[in-house]
Formats: sequence, structure tokens, C-alpha cells
Amino acid sequence: MTDQDPQTYAIIGAAMEVHAELGHGSLEKVYHEALIRELGTRVIPFQRECELPIFYKGERLPCVYRADLICFGNIIVELKALSRLSGTERSQVLNYLNASGFERELVLNFGSDRLQYERFVL
Repeated sequence: MTDQDPQTYAIIGAAMEVHAELGHGSLEKVYHEALIRELGTRVIPFQRECELPIFYKGERLPCVYRADLICFGNIIVELKALSRLSGTERSQVLNYLNASGFERELVLNFGSDRLQYERFVL
């Protein structure tokens, strides 16, 4: 994976460091703040809590999706603190990808004994 997508690998590495330091059982917001610090330490560019517009039949709706992070300007990163990921989280990811026009997204789940991550590519 590192040769194919070094940016995604770098984000996962930062998340692994956060999980190693904090373990599981904290709130999602705690992991969010810790990951932001770790991304900054590793000089991984990011924007936090980015709005993604939603369109219906070509018309923009007044509501938006809110991505936890966008790294490298083109990778959506969603954070979770759940015992396990389900189809609901996967559906959310696909909606975010479709709304944004981005091609890559990572879901990072800090809620289990080991960091769980899923990479989605359109």
C-alpha cells in the first residue's frame, strides 16, 4: 500500500500513533484533537470539519455534510470511536465521496483494541 498511496499510508501511521498513545475508550473528539496534533507534527496538510455541499437534481441543498478532516487537499478522513464499524458508516463514507467529488476516503475507528481503518476509492 505504501508504494501505491503514500499519503493514505502517512495518515494511517499518524492514527496508529494516536491509538498507541491513547488506547481505546475515549470520545471521538479526543481522538480528533490528538490526530490533529499528530498530523501537524508529521507535517501532513489538513483542514478540519470541512463542509461538503449536497446537490439534488443539480440544485444545491441548504444542508451540508461535514467531514472530520480533509488531508492533502483530496482525502476525506472520518473518525469514529465505535466498538466496530457497520454498514451505516460505510454508507456515510460513500455519500461523502459522491458529494465531494473526491476519490479517496479513510475511516479510522479508534474504539476497538486495535486501530481499525478502511480505505475507500471511487
